[in-house]
Amino acid sequence: MEQVVIVIPTYNEVENIEKVINLIYDNTRSLKGFDINVLVVDDNSPDKTYEIVAKISKANKKVFLLKREGKSGLGAAYIDGFKYAFKNLNPEIIFQMDADLSHDPKEIPNFLREIKNYDFVIGSRYVKGGKILNWGINRKIVSFFGNFFARIVAGMYNVRDCTTGYRAIRTDLLKKVDLDNINVHGYAFLLGLLHACYKKGARIKEIPITFLDREYGQSKLTKKDMLEFFFNSFKLRFKK
Repeated sequence: MEQVVIVIPTYNEVENIEKVINLIYDNTRSLKGFDINVLVVDDNSPDKTYEIVAKISKANKKVFLLKREGKSGLGAAYIDGFKYAFKNLNPEIIFQMDADLSHDPKEIPNFLREIKNYDFVIGSRYVKGGKILNWGINRKIVSFFGNFFARIVAGMYNVRDCTTGYRAIRTDLLKKVDLDNINVHGYAFLLGLLHACYKKGARIKEIPITFLDREYGQSKLTKKDMLEFFFNSFKLRFKK
């Protein structure tokens, strides 16, 4: 039985968090050979998302809450979540997944099927079969060219989607990475982590996903995140 931990960072996701947890278990209940755990890393949400997670965790012993002191970025939340999982949950596989239902939990079995033969499985919007729904043309253009820019500048030419946040990673690979040395706090962490694993020789597989825009709550992406992402792409290009 392989231990799986799905790490979900949250900040003001009170409308979504219970739905996404329920859907995760609805779509994995019949899976054989995997023990599915959910770790929510909440940055002390003003809407008290953490209270909902705490309530769920009392009824479902496979749901865990890591409540941090405040909002310090997506990358910092993931690093704390990974370290908590390593110390307390002993996973063989760790997922990265958003709380806003843009990542469909129906895809989880597809990730687990592929990671039997790979180290790093990417839920890709830009391979054949991948889709983005409910985005305007301007947002699609920015996403496509931003991702293309990151691939080329960071030197990961054979990866089509470097910026997706829906992933499954083998823990033995993740433990080889110096997480603190990635040294980015926002959404640029997604690129930084992938690049670090890529440099470790990770066997990477991309599978198509349908990305859905959130229905409730607000995006956490800021202009500061975009600038960090831009400069970090060049930093990775020249990193030893």
